[in-house]
Amino acid sequence: MSGKVSHFIKRVKDGAIKEKFGDLLFIWPYTKHNIIFVILYTLLGLSGTATGIISGLVSKDLVDIITNHRTGELIKAFVMLISTALLSTIISQVSIIITTKITLKIKNEIQGDVFDKIITTQWEDLSKYHSSDLIYRWNGDSSQLSTGVLTYIPNIIINITRLISALAVVISYDASFAVIAICCMPISLIASRTTMKRMKDSNMSTITASTKLSSFSLDIFSNSQTIKAFDMIGYCSKRLRELQKDHADAQMKYQRNMAINSLIFSIVSLFTTYVAYGWGVYRVWSGVITYGTMTMFLTLTSTLSGSINSFIGLVPSTISLCNASKRVREIQELPKEDYSQRTEVKAFFDEHRTEGVGLCVRDLAYTYATGTEVFTKASLDAHPHEVVSFVGPSGEGKTTMLRFLLSIIRAKAGNGYLCAGNSTPESGGPCMDLTASVRQLIAYVPQGNTMLSGTLAENMRNVRQDATDEEIIEALKMACAWSFIEKLPEGINSPIQERGGGFSEGQAQRLSIARALLKKAPILLLDEATSALDIDTEKEVLKNIMADDYPRTTIITTHRPSVLRMCKRVYSIRNLECVTLSESEINDLLSSY
Repeated sequence: MSGKVSHFIKRVKDGAIKEKFGDLLFIWPYTKHNIIFVILYTLLGLSGTATGIISGLVSKDLVDIITNHRTGELIKAFVMLISTALLSTIISQVSIIITTKITLKIKNEIQGDVFDKIITTQWEDLSKYHSSDLIYRWNGDSSQLSTGVLTYIPNIIINITRLISALAVVISYDASFAVIAICCMPISLIASRTTMKRMKDSNMSTITASTKLSSFSLDIFSNSQTIKAFDMIGYCSKRLRELQKDHADAQMKYQRNMAINSLIFSIVSLFTTYVAYGWGVYRVWSGVITYGTMTMFLTLTSTLSGSINSFIGLVPSTISLCNASKRVREIQELPKEDYSQRTEVKAFFDEHRTEGVGLCVRDLAYTYATGTEVFTKASLDAHPHEVVSFVGPSGEGKTTMLRFLLSIIRAKAGNGYLCAGNSTPESGGPCMDLTASVRQLIAYVPQGNTMLSGTLAENMRNVRQDATDEEIIEALKMACAWSFIEKLPEGINSPIQERGGGFSEGQAQRLSIARALLKKAPILLLDEATSALDIDTEKEVLKNIMADDYPRTTIITTHRPSVLRMCKRVYSIRNLECVTLSESEINDLLSSY
């Protein structure tokens, strides 16, 4: 006994108990927000409890009426019995419908909240999680939480009420039956104590195995072309079955523990029922109680033991709820991006709309999570009506610089600024610090295919919902994409397959550029966005961008120097700094290409 107390004290000191309490407390804001629905669910459960107690009492009267041959009261008793049964059925079905509707509402609310938390998490912290893991937390764990929000506290209240009311009725007739039911509680607790710990571990193992399986399948389906090209089908098929086996083993382990618990509860329940039955027969035989009273006792004793087992059964549901809460909390507690200055950024742009806005970086220092330094003291300037480029081989930090300008990554040291016109931080002109709020002024074309499923027009309007068809066509023309879109039977309403399927890589790049131009953002970032275009098309796209009267600041990264003649400044990352290339260095690059 002292060992168990010491173990509990140790868990309190370690913070394990506090952590579990925090996991359960996590659902309270959602419960509070939906308190009307939670109360309604509780009332429906209590109504079911009341009809169950009444049904037991009516059954008692019916048996006593039959055994005592009181035929005058038989019809009334039958009507009461049928009425309570019908009422119980109606309450049950209404409860199912209402519970389903409420659960869906709460699930959507939690999923929406979790989605917002995930999508606004700092990119560096979020990138540590596989997308399938995030999907499981958003969908599976949110579903578990929504059920817990609606049912966890009400089920405790309902079971307590059922236990007390049944106990009160039994005690009022014969307290000995209540003693039989209550004595079974410690038996259930002691017998199931070992399997509860196993259930907790196996539940988390099942979630982990499921996430690994989902991650693998998502990777394979997203990269099926690469899988075929490297003739990896055999390996992938074998690996899938290994992960399936791990998932099945974890799930079976959890189900075995569930089955053991259920078996324990069933044995205890059967033991209670038969002890109560034998005791009831003895009491009837002794003339202490009637047959009807014995029938009622058997029914209510079953209700008592069922309520006790329901309390014990809350343990596995608590485990699942705590695990789901812990996984969702883990994401929600990650550092969030700063969008607090959206209004100030918009006001800054509106004030300087005519002259445009640019970007400045001063003494940027950044190190990858692996410890590799990318920048130690990098600086750059890009102003309206300018095209500024970064050149150099892959892996030198060009994309990293764009991520900093987008406030996707956080600098170790140094600052970034949004500046009006040709202003710089040193000139004393109007400037603002870069935060995630500045993204509303940026159009970004990353590497790779970024088109989404849906029609071309829907893809375009993702960045600007009020864009007209004419504006979409104009953006397509600027990106040299209209020449192949106008030939499609449905034009801009043509469907785009997943990951831009149906278009070549070069065509998909031009569509991505058109989408960015449609946004009419004062800052345009192109990350190797013309790598799949031929040199003539690449030059034509950039000429169209430069010929536009809109005061746009354009920054491009490229490993091809073919467009450097069109750039105001060319930066190269050397010795962890941004170095401005001279005319002769640019000529050397052009001659060696």
